Amino acid sequence: MQSQNPMIADFVKLANSAAGTLAGMGREARDAARERAKETFGGMDFVSREEFDAVKTMASKAREEAEDLKARVTALEARIGS
Repeated sequence: MQSQNPMIADFVKLANSAAGTLAGMGREARDAARERAKETFGGMDFVSREEFDAVKTMASKAREEAEDLKARVTALEARIGS
């Protein structure tokens, strides 16, 4: 038969309570930090990867068209000048 020491039982209860409290504080701190990050980054205008890639493709096509037009203008100017 095992006898329980009331002092040890009280210490175990205290340790369990402290562990629960620390875990709760950790969860609250993590949730508060996540909420602050959402507030901070929520006001910024970030674009998605898909939007970025679409604009990058459009800019590339526009650059190619501008180069083609520049070549055509140069050819027309050469034809007019001769």
